[in-house]
Amino acid sequence: MRVGEAVRAAGVAGLAVLLLAGCASRASVGGAASSDGTAVAAAGQRGDTLTWGWSLPSTWDPVTSAVGNDVHALTLVYEAVTEVDEKGEAKPGLAESWTYAKDGRSVTFHLRPGLTFSDGTKLDAAAVKAGLERGKTAKDSTIAPQLVTVERITADGATDVTLHLTQVDYQIPLLLSGKTGQIVSPAAAKDPAELAVQPVGAGPFILKTYVPGSQATLVRNPAFWNADEILVTNFVLKPTPDPSVAVAGLNSGQFDVADLTASQVGGVEAAGFPVEATDVLPVRVLDVNNTVKPFDHPKVVQAISTAIDRQALVKAANFGYGQPVWQPFPKGYVAHNPELDNLHPHDVAAAKRLLAEAGYPDGVDVQLALGRADDPVGELIQQQLNAAGIRTTLTVQTPGVNNYITRRYPFVLDQFNARQSPVQALQVLFGAQGLMNLGKSTPEALPGAVAKASGHPLTDPAYPAAIQQATKIAVTNMPNVFLFTVTRFAAHSPKVHGLRNWVDIQRFEGVWVEK
Repeated sequence: MRVGEAVRAAGVAGLAVLLLAGCASRASVGGAASSDGTAVAAAGQRGDTLTWGWSLPSTWDPVTSAVGNDVHALTLVYEAVTEVDEKGEAKPGLAESWTYAKDGRSVTFHLRPGLTFSDGTKLDAAAVKAGLERGKTAKDSTIAPQLVTVERITADGATDVTLHLTQVDYQIPLLLSGKTGQIVSPAAAKDPAELAVQPVGAGPFILKTYVPGSQATLVRNPAFWNADEILVTNFVLKPTPDPSVAVAGLNSGQFDVADLTASQVGGVEAAGFPVEATDVLPVRVLDVNNTVKPFDHPKVVQAISTAIDRQALVKAANFGYGQPVWQPFPKGYVAHNPELDNLHPHDVAAAKRLLAEAGYPDGVDVQLALGRADDPVGELIQQQLNAAGIRTTLTVQTPGVNNYITRRYPFVLDQFNARQSPVQALQVLFGAQGLMNLGKSTPEALPGAVAKASGHPLTDPAYPAAIQQATKIAVTNMPNVFLFTVTRFAAHSPKVHGLRNWVDIQRFEGVWVEK
């Protein structure tokens, strides 16, 4: 079956079900995207520079990036084989369409003709083949586990790339819309050290200057296949401002769009700046290494989950934004299993009983690692666990040291930043080689359940039940403690127009700034 530009948004290319409640903005953006100048004429002349307050990537190489949040910055410079739209559904990217074999054991992506990388070299089927093979085989690849069902890749002419699969897998178009499908120039990939600071892709912008930890300056890529929708010439990426200077940065024009925390929203809105609040796919989670005592006993982990009052976390630590969850997917998402809602209700007495049953009648001492010292969620979790006899001390992770690689900390307050495919998400969290699986164990039944879900086309009525069963197997057998959904906040100058609310990867097509 062939999926092209004019296919319905929820076809084989997309998630069959994504009814994510609240994905619309809670505060509308002034103006609308316009590439014909109509909105610009009404509001004033178009400016040439947009400055975004967001995190700089840990590396500009999508193959070795170990931070889920990197995908937003990487999407500025790389285009993937496919894209995801505002609802998280797959749509054409470098490939203008794709065709699955009748048996589902291979999928051919039909590239747009005449594509080039930002260095001017040809982006053809051979380049895509090389890029995907590097992701699958590179020694330090963090995306290789997501390509496990790809047996081999062939370039069938200049514009056709076929992925031959070890099993039926209809998740591939979703999988290739994120870091896994972002294509790096084969010439640039020969020097991974240089690529880490100087990307060469085919995305909407080209990196011109980069000061790690400080700023990235980019310019519009005229060779980007959708360049007509890129309405700013210069794009500046700076780390998110400190809460104390967010308003000042917006007032001074240092930032046109700035990522915020929930605690900043009230002050920024009071200063007169519009704030986009979008319920997105990521969730807050406690990473747990179940090969380390006392977390090796399932009842200790269950006691931790039972001791946590998720609604209190949402109300007190997250200013009322988000919803409690006991799984990695929010309500309304195709992989969300309703049977897991309220899986471990808050009950301090029950948590104490579970500890006693696990051999800790007098309680237990644990250390909870935080990403930053001022995270209010960590402090509230500490209070809740202490009340149940889980005596918790807080420590701050060593800056720049990736715990997914070192696994130094067995108990960590984290955020799962979702993946474009729910199967990919399950693999990252629970697969034996999953990046966020600190213990590197996996339930015996999970691979089969995941394979079964992957074997259903995304429009198959049987698909939701299959992927939800895989979610249930993973969550009820693995130690991860999920907490609440994430809301993405973006304050912006009133002069910024055309921002859209994306449940997954943030994009800037159609966005422009008044002078």
